[in-house]
Amino acid sequence: MYQKNLSTLVLLIGIVGALLAGCGQQSSASADLSQRQIKVTTTVGMIKDIVQNVGGERVVVAGLMGPGVDPHLYKPSASDVQKLDQADVIFYGGLELEGRMTDIFVKQARNGKPTFPVSEGISPDKLRTPPEFQGKYDPHIWFDVTLWQEAARTVNSELAKLDPGSKDLYQRNTEAYLKQLDELHQYVTTQAASLPAESRILVTAHDAFGYFGAQYGFEVRGLQGMSTATEAGAADVQNLADFIAERKIKAIFVESSVPQATIEAVQKAVQSRGWDVQIGGQLFSDAMGADGTPEGTYIGMVRHNVDTIIGALK
Repeated sequence: MYQKNLSTLVLLIGIVGALLAGCGQQSSASADLSQRQIKVTTTVGMIKDIVQNVGGERVVVAGLMGPGVDPHLYKPSASDVQKLDQADVIFYGGLELEGRMTDIFVKQARNGKPTFPVSEGISPDKLRTPPEFQGKYDPHIWFDVTLWQEAARTVNSELAKLDPGSKDLYQRNTEAYLKQLDELHQYVTTQAASLPAESRILVTAHDAFGYFGAQYGFEVRGLQGMSTATEAGAADVQNLADFIAERKIKAIFVESSVPQATIEAVQKAVQSRGWDVQIGGQLFSDAMGADGTPEGTYIGMVRHNVDTIIGALK
């Protein structure tokens, strides 16, 4: 009898736990959030920056990927999964930027968690589909400031649906941020135009700057493909070295989220061909700089990149 009662108690506890878990999932999607800050979880720093600018005081944002972190290869920790579970809403890049984590976001959405890729509002005809990526879209949309403005509008729209009482606040914040991004776009355009067209050749560790090149008039070459999951081989290094030596490119660039050794190997290969190419500096590609630094914001990161590129190639 005791064993039977104990088994019944365990069963009841399990049922209650499942019901509570179900209620927790439902609350994240449909609860009234007007009386407290909205808990947002994001992936890369650029998305965290958008949410903070659009959401203002109404949001508290937990970013999973900090400075120097490569989203293509990122493996979520137990604490990351907890941040996703506890969030009221999740924003991520999409277009397979986060690689192995994509399945987690799909699962969260199926369970009723508001989960949105910031790239979803961008028309496919504005997205790059390089042939080497087998028909998939390039996820590095933030390097075209005008596309990143569309991502900001998506965040604004989804936050307003989740928290309609603060809709006007989100709209005001978005309009102010879009104005800053207009100014940033003009700054990058002006800086790029200061460099002769024949000198606008950008060589980096991986092919993350395609949108930058298309919008601002640069020919872009990356040692690795759009995803760092694709490793560069010896032939890739030699072919890129041939290109650099032939075109007499002044500088090539390392990235904060990619090991510097790959570009150093290219530099040595170029030097063996009789051309002394310099490493022009570090660019921020898939991750921003440290919190509290200019490069720790999207606007500061973009300005740093274009200033570094123009300074080195001049």
